[in-house]
Amino acid sequence: MTTSTPIKTVCVFCGSSFGAKPSFADKAKELGESMAARNWGLVYGGGSTGLMGTVARACATNGGYVHGIIPEALISRERTDESDEVNKKIKESIDNHDGSTPLPDSKEYGKTTLVKDMHTRKRLMGEEADAFVALPGGYGTLEELMEVVTWFQLNIHNKPIVIFNTDGFYDSFLKFIEEAIANEFVSAKNGEIIKVANTAEEVLKAIEEFEIPEGRFDLKWDTT
Repeated sequence: MTTSTPIKTVCVFCGSSFGAKPSFADKAKELGESMAARNWGLVYGGGSTGLMGTVARACATNGGYVHGIIPEALISRERTDESDEVNKKIKESIDNHDGSTPLPDSKEYGKTTLVKDMHTRKRLMGEEADAFVALPGGYGTLEELMEVVTWFQLNIHNKPIVIFNTDGFYDSFLKFIEEAIANEFVSAKNGEIIKVANTAEEVLKAIEEFEIPEGRFDLKWDTT
């Protein structure tokens, strides 16, 4: 069974830092540009720093749709290079918002929604996304990736999940999955949930050609 609807918006998980290798930012930029060229949208964590800012700028400045979703508490850490005017409007939004509040649109980062907590951030990203991609990152990136993988396994969603394995960054993680399968904590079929790509074009191709693997838990969830 292949994905039933055309891909429109991809959720990208990645670090708010640049990492140790220039290739991490280079590949993030390549992904953002490739998504814009395909007229695919980006939903992400709303930061302007590190790989988050890189992929967002690359997509937005090439005409792509970008929607960042960021909790109020992370503004000072992940949204640091805005103009004085935008920063002023952000502060006004923080002082006055309740629930989800749109921030001023940016030519570099598209539109941004300010939320109260991490759970709302992830929920809104997941609702808008038609697929998920993980670039290099730290604890937060891994947590976001594993949540959507687990939800796929539990039959909560059936959206493609792709690791962009820049310079072998995720090799050790992929080895962990192999060990989990070998030790019978993950089934071989569920080991196929995550697709792996080494270039931006491979990422997009993996999404386009995605087929839902067998072996997921046949659970029924009330989504009403």
